[in-house]
Amino acid sequence: MILRRVIHHFRKQEWTAIGIDFLIVVFGVFMGLQVSNWNDGRKTSQRAAVFSERLAKDMRYEAWAYEYLIDYNRDVLSGAKAALDTLSGAIPLSDEQFLINAYRATQYKYMDRGRSTFDELISTGNIGLIADEDLRTTAISIYTTTLIDVVAEEGRQAPIRTIFRRRVPADVQHALLEKCGDRFAASGDYQAIVGSLAYPCTLGLDAAQIAAAATLLRTAPGLVESLQIRFADLETAIQDLEKVNSEIFIKLRSIAGRKP
Repeated sequence: MILRRVIHHFRKQEWTAIGIDFLIVVFGVFMGLQVSNWNDGRKTSQRAAVFSERLAKDMRYEAWAYEYLIDYNRDVLSGAKAALDTLSGAIPLSDEQFLINAYRATQYKYMDRGRSTFDELISTGNIGLIADEDLRTTAISIYTTTLIDVVAEEGRQAPIRTIFRRRVPADVQHALLEKCGDRFAASGDYQAIVGSLAYPCTLGLDAAQIAAAATLLRTAPGLVESLQIRFADLETAIQDLEKVNSEIFIKLRSIAGRKP
């Protein structure tokens, strides 16, 4: 329609009309581009809001998991310290409590990661959609640090685990797992992570059976050295989680609405 009008005006040399038609075309193109840009911007804003909420939810989980890891390793450290003190004679414990603390020194926690949103943002090149700088940088930091995996791997390969499992009879190990093992903590439940491993318990086994298992463990070659390695590794791990990575820890707590 516009083209026919332009041709008509051109043949009659109606330059003013041609100019008006030209302006109409330019304006129409401009408005079309504006509407397209507005729609694209609205869609981008909607995507950014969805991704930001998903990432914030993942970070709240990571904040809980990070505190769980710290508290859990404190419980393991407490078990290692108690077992060492008993072996040195500094703090006498019953055979049952010695076994319980030595068992807890063998435990470690591997935290599942809630990184699906982050991985999607990185793989699609959309990490820039996260306008909240603290949220974005905290996600990058927590998902790229190797510390969490290192802490878990040190626990899994701790020499005390091998010694304990070789020396302590299977039925005693079963009782330790059932009566004194990890207590379940639902995701996001901060109260449940406190003392999830270090809590009062008894094995419900015959005293002679407990005494025999304790003697087998006490006489295991390298027991003290393996407990000392576990103790040192745990102290370092907790220090790294709380102090070396303090900026990550503080930002995670802030995102989760936890007090500093």
